[in-house]
Amino acid sequence: MNTPAICLTVIALMLGSYTASPLGAQTQSIVNPPKASQSAATTLAQQGRDPNEFPAYIETLKAQARLQGISDSTINSAFANVHFVDRVIKSDQNQLEKKIMLDEYLARVITPQKIEQARIQYQQHQNELNAISQRTGVQSQYIVALWAMESHFGEIQGKEDIISALSTLAFEGRREAFFTKELMASLQILDQGHITKDELKGSWAGAMGQNQFMPSSYLRYGADGDGDGKIDIWKDTSDVFASTANYLETEGWKADGRWGTEIVLPEGFDSMLAGTKTEQGRTVSQWQKLGVTFKAGTQQPASTQKSWIITPDDNLGRSFLVFNNFRTIMHWNRSYYFAISIGAMADAIAQ
Repeated sequence: MNTPAICLTVIALMLGSYTASPLGAQTQSIVNPPKASQSAATTLAQQGRDPNEFPAYIETLKAQARLQGISDSTINSAFANVHFVDRVIKSDQNQLEKKIMLDEYLARVITPQKIEQARIQYQQHQNELNAISQRTGVQSQYIVALWAMESHFGEIQGKEDIISALSTLAFEGRREAFFTKELMASLQILDQGHITKDELKGSWAGAMGQNQFMPSSYLRYGADGDGDGKIDIWKDTSDVFASTANYLETEGWKADGRWGTEIVLPEGFDSMLAGTKTEQGRTVSQWQKLGVTFKAGTQQPASTQKSWIITPDDNLGRSFLVFNNFRTIMHWNRSYYFAISIGAMADAIAQ
C-alpha cells in the first residue's frame, strides 16, 4: 500500500489560502499561438504535443462536440474566448510532489476555527439539511463536512474558466480521454441552460461549485434541493446539499451508518489484510479474533458489522476500522486521508 500523496495546492484550497485564478496570471487567446512555460513545454513535449498545435486541437474538440449533439450556438459561445492555460499544466504536474503524514494533514485541514464555523453552518441550515437527510438517509453532518472541505462553505470555488482549463488538460495528453469527457459534459451543462458560459468557473482541474463536482458528476448527481426547477451548485445551498446527498446515496450510503473508528493492531499484524477491497472485509468479531482492539473510550460497533482495516501511513501511524460509508466517501475522493478527514469533521460537527 502506498502512502497517499497530498497535493499542497489542495491543502491550501481547503485552508482558504489558494485562489484558482491569482491576480496577474496570464492566459493566451488561441488567436495567437499559446506560450507555454519551460516546465509546461517539457510536459507537452513528453506527451508529443506542441503548444502551437492548440488552436487546431480546439477544432477537433468542436467537431467531437457536434458529433455528441451539442448545438452550434453553444459550441461557438463556449469556445469564443478559449485559451491555453499554462498554470493548469503546472498544477497537474505538481499534484504528486510532496507527501505528508496523516496527523499533519488532519491538523492542516481540520482546525478549531473550521470546526466552529461548520457547527454554526450546521445549525443555520438545519431545516433544509434535515429535509434532505430524511429523503436520502445521509446524515447532515457529512453533508456539511464535505461542504467545508471542498470549498470552505462555498467561499473558495475557483475562478478558472472551465472550458479553457479542460481543453488545456485534454491537450496536455496525460489524461486526454478523461478530460475530453469532462469537457463534453461541461458543454452539455451549457447546452441544457443550467448556467451561462461566463458563470462556468471552477478549479484548475474542472471541479465546479460549492461541492466541487466535475461536470460529469453534476450531470449524474446534481439535484434540485428547493424545487425551483434549477440545479445551482454555485449559489444555492439547498441544491449543493441535495446534490451532495444524492451522490452519496447513489453510491451506496447506508442510512445512519458510521464511517469508522480508530483501533490498535496486534504486533505482527499482516499488512496484506488491510485495504478496502470487498474481499478484504471481515466482521468486527473476526477482526477481534485476529487481535484487533479498540481504543479506550471509543464506541464499539456491532460484532456482526462488516468492516475493513486501513493503515494510511503503512503501519507507521494510526490504524482504523472503517465501514461501508467510508468506502462510499472514497468514491468521491480516492484518498484515505480525505475520507478520514470527512469522517473526523462530521464527528466533530455532531458532538
